[in-house]
Amino acid sequence: MEYSNYCWKFISLVQCILACVGGGGEGKIAIGAVNNSYNNGVTPKVPALFTFGDSIADPGNNNFIPTLIKADFPPHGRDFTDKKHTGRFSNGKLSTDFIAAGLGLKERLPAYLDPQLDTQELVTGVSFASAGTGYDNLTAETVSVIPLWKQVQYFKEYKSLLAETVGEENSSFIIREAIFLSVAGTNDFMGNYDNLPDRKRQFSAGEYEDFLLEICSNFIEALYKLGGRKFGVYGLPPHGCLPLSKTLHGQFNSEGCIEELNTVAISYNTKLKALIRGLKPHLPGIKLVYIDIYHSFLDIVENPTKYGFETSSR
Repeated sequence: MEYSNYCWKFISLVQCILACVGGGGEGKIAIGAVNNSYNNGVTPKVPALFTFGDSIADPGNNNFIPTLIKADFPPHGRDFTDKKHTGRFSNGKLSTDFIAAGLGLKERLPAYLDPQLDTQELVTGVSFASAGTGYDNLTAETVSVIPLWKQVQYFKEYKSLLAETVGEENSSFIIREAIFLSVAGTNDFMGNYDNLPDRKRQFSAGEYEDFLLEICSNFIEALYKLGGRKFGVYGLPPHGCLPLSKTLHGQFNSEGCIEELNTVAISYNTKLKALIRGLKPHLPGIKLVYIDIYHSFLDIVENPTKYGFETSSR
């Protein structure tokens, strides 16, 4: 199994994020405010990582809310040493766990809603993400998960807890120098627009893209006002290649994907990149990057054995 190829994508992603948004700031006080024993005491590249969005970044927040969208059962987690199903929609780590490790923070990024969360975990970053959610509130309401606006409210709550733990000065430093990652939008199409009637009656596909991107813009600005300065925003994957889409829609192209859905993802991603360029001049001091997962995912679909997979068609 070419596991090194699989991991290299995440190592490259960490390097890209650091190159674009930068490592830690001038001060070192907050990074040392709570002893970080991970990575043999090596100073992390940033003081914390915060993630928002859907199952790509949810390490188990849905375990603690009343929803059917959960991953707290086998075979989830089977690649962990203890085989524990943590609530991650994965055999093991999420991409955001690899990023946290690559930044020198910790092996796994914890769920904010986990009642067992300890002080050190709190200080070096948490995930507010909720599997099944999207930018559109209706997407979250449909499956009773945490909408993006509520994730921002949880971050406000976190900010107060952080200040109580390390003090206002350290708290401000951590948030200012931390990396914020947002990964959402896939469920807005797969779980909402493509398969439910309401939004299709209101919007064309292009109009719905614009609707989502306005929410994305407001989300970034809200976190900016709360002190965040370093952001990475994930684009959409080729969701016409995802198993759910293929099961529901059929009509595959030569790669075994649904071309119409992938075309929407490409259009959305193009608009997202334009949004990011447009936001920067209006938010002084912000470092904001687009994270392309479309082409990485498509490469895995087209070349599964390169990454240790036997097939990508089912």
